[in-house]
Amino acid sequence: MPKGSVSLSVIRRLPRYHRFLRDLLAAGTVRISSGDLSAKMGLTASQIRQDLNCFGGFGQQGYGYNVKDLYEEIGRILGLDQTHRAILLGAGNLGRAIALHMDFALRGITLLGIFDSDPSLVGTQVGGMPVRDCAGLADFCAAHRPDIAILCIPKESANRTAAMLVRHGVRGFWNFSHYDLALDYEGIAVENVHLGDSLSTLCFRLKEAGRESESLVP
Repeated sequence: MPKGSVSLSVIRRLPRYHRFLRDLLAAGTVRISSGDLSAKMGLTASQIRQDLNCFGGFGQQGYGYNVKDLYEEIGRILGLDQTHRAILLGAGNLGRAIALHMDFALRGITLLGIFDSDPSLVGTQVGGMPVRDCAGLADFCAAHRPDIAILCIPKESANRTAAMLVRHGVRGFWNFSHYDLALDYEGIAVENVHLGDSLSTLCFRLKEAGRESESLVP
């Protein structure tokens, strides 16, 4: 498949397929049709077939999809069968919640260290892992070579910090800093996460749902 031939919208749906298939596996489901999967996910069967056909044919006519095989194949497509080394910057409320509740191992990620510049947080423990001083971040990266950085830091320092991390071999950023990282480095992947944007989208949908309900009132 030519590089870049699959749309970003399809790629962003893959983790959702993976999550639903994991739940089906846990429930003991061996196979499922695109129609049944569409009913569970709120997508059309045609959309599911089109998405999966971007990566090759996984189903069989009259049989559907083998849940375990499809789950594992999507995991490989997402790169979850590889091992990635991550660091987390920012041990405040959000950073601590991510460190404690995100199942990194499920995604092939090993969290190597947590960093903060606040003296009151340095030396504390998060899930049994000590919070390190950001002053030692460069030396830590040189020694341990993380390839992912999770940024839960103020937006004012995000771009400068990211540039330093790139120089030390970080190739991917999961960015919660409210600063849209636009790194002009070849091979660097950035996922900017704006929780407030998601909440605003929910507010819009509630507003629209309210208008539709009003239009149905005689």
